[in-house]
Amino acid sequence: MLEHFREKSPWVYHMNTGSCNGCDIEIMALFSSKYDVERLGIKMVGSPRHADILLLTGPVTARSKEPLLKVYEMIPDPKVVVAIGCCAISGGVFNGGYSIVGPADKFIPVDVYIGGCSAHPNAIIEGLMKAIKIFKELRKE
Repeated sequence: MLEHFREKSPWVYHMNTGSCNGCDIEIMALFSSKYDVERLGIKMVGSPRHADILLLTGPVTARSKEPLLKVYEMIPDPKVVVAIGCCAISGGVFNGGYSIVGPADKFIPVDVYIGGCSAHPNAIIEGLMKAIKIFKELRKE
């Protein structure tokens, strides 16, 4: 039981790589009183250096590609990446746009995909639970 309480809570860092902000709003709703994911131990952090899980929204634009790679490298290992919304997964409605260079998994490994436009908070919570499970397995290795 003592080991259970000594487990580290997953800290998440959110990055928008070019989305319409629909999924970003849904992520912020997770921390409101209605969904309150902090009760599950999930905490939003302001620096990728403190994060365990990276939440990505939007397609990767030419201007956001390098910052995405830098943020990914700044997150200490083990880390888990969650792509939220169809734009992060495939480019969505922005696919083929002049400034879109690809979905997130073209540049960094993505562990969990959460579909939707925009993704519903319940789907994001379910995806975060999968990400936490992957994170705990990676910590054991």
